[in-house]
Amino acid sequence: MEHRGFRALILLLVLSPLSTDRAIALSSQVAEELSQLTKDLEANLVQIQKEDGFPGATLGFVLPDGHVGSTAIGLADKERNIPMRPGDRMLSGSIGKTYVAALALRLVEEGRASLDTRISQWLGKESWFHHLPNGDSITLRMLLNHSSGLRNHVNDERFVARARKNPDTFWAHEELVEYDLYKPPLFPVGKGFAYADTNYILVGLIVEKITGKSYYSELAEEILNSLELSSTSPSDRRVIPGIVNAYTDPQNEFGLPEKVCVRERDALNPQIEWTGGGLVSTAPDLARWAWLLLGGRVLKNASLEQMLTGIPAASEGGRYGLGMAIRDTELGPAYGHDGEFPGFLSAMAYFPRYKIAVAVQLNTDDDQRFKIRLVDMVIRLAKVLVTETREAHSLK
Repeated sequence: MEHRGFRALILLLVLSPLSTDRAIALSSQVAEELSQLTKDLEANLVQIQKEDGFPGATLGFVLPDGHVGSTAIGLADKERNIPMRPGDRMLSGSIGKTYVAALALRLVEEGRASLDTRISQWLGKESWFHHLPNGDSITLRMLLNHSSGLRNHVNDERFVARARKNPDTFWAHEELVEYDLYKPPLFPVGKGFAYADTNYILVGLIVEKITGKSYYSELAEEILNSLELSSTSPSDRRVIPGIVNAYTDPQNEFGLPEKVCVRERDALNPQIEWTGGGLVSTAPDLARWAWLLLGGRVLKNASLEQMLTGIPAASEGGRYGLGMAIRDTELGPAYGHDGEFPGFLSAMAYFPRYKIAVAVQLNTDDDQRFKIRLVDMVIRLAKVLVTETREAHSLK
């Protein structure tokens, strides 16, 4: 299939005045080419499913010109044989941190915050603050790039036990921080990397202090509504409209049933994530978010440069910036994030060399037997896009 023509047609539509009849004809041809490209990606995703055996998956991608494609394979419900659809929604886990970081950087752009200001300026008067490890020395930047030395409250046995005992419990955001108090830091501030949701809970509290609004209302106003990410919304309750059924490892630490999400009701309350993740989305929305954010359409260049200035982070595949994993791949650098919540796996990535974005979501988190990690699935699918559009890309 010749995708050089596909790209040339798109450029012609954008840059040249065309008669109505010719524009309709060319638009039809573009749609056919995009459809074929989607089928090629779907075939590759089916092959990956044969290797890994996950129930179902959704795929979203964005081409250099902004065209969005999506597809889905497998089942949203194995027992009832319900097929997955491209617009099915899933919990996106820690990908939510990319939104938190973007909001924080927006506040920096407005002069309402500074990355290197100590967080005591905003949180120092809280009753618990002086029991926070490294508290007096931590800066906003250190929270965003996980160099604060704080532990991850999600790994605390007391947190797990409480979440397991009563999934309907509503968690005050400060309660999540309490699991990290009175403990020695993992390392001096700025002298290491340790991924921790606790860092982003603190950023969420800071965003609310500065704006005087709830995090979710600020997110909707500043990002979700303005960018028309209409399938993305807070995962702040157990029942979430449009969310698919999902399956978790039977040996999971929360003692959850294998079918962890049934008919839009989750066995574990996603509200416990808040700014550590805290969103439900679709693969097309995630791909669009990656393309918009990392393609320079959300933040100023200086802010994006800060976001993509990483520190060594082996656990995240290479380096970690401000809410952003940075990996070296066969396609050059890949900027993005992955996310996990019991029953769901998500990953998105933007490839600046080719100006494309790819996102995949699965309705299982039981990936121990996978032959291909989700992040590598995204890279593999991006290679398909690049292979079929490489010659056309040179026309830009």
